[in-house]
Amino acid sequence: MSVAILQWSLLAAQTMLAIGMLCTLFRMIVGPRAQDRILALDALYVVALLLLVTLGIRTNSQVYFELALLMGLLGFVGTVALAKFLMRGEVIE
Repeated sequence: MSVAILQWSLLAAQTMLAIGMLCTLFRMIVGPRAQDRILALDALYVVALLLLVTLGIRTNSQVYFELALLMGLLGFVGTVALAKFLMRGEVIE
């Protein structure tokens, strides 16, 4: 019984995360300012990271967890670079 509950809850979580990805993608495309688009991109990579983690739990594979860790590191660096570019107009000083 507990395996079936886990599978259904993972399916529900993945469905809600996919809906969240669609919402953040919409904000990234429609966002009125560049700051809104960067914030939506930041939220998009976090939601994609969580989707990879739930997929890793569902398939019981370590590869998805490693991809999620790599995505988290690169997403953070990308967000910092974009924020610095918006503030100063250049990334490298």
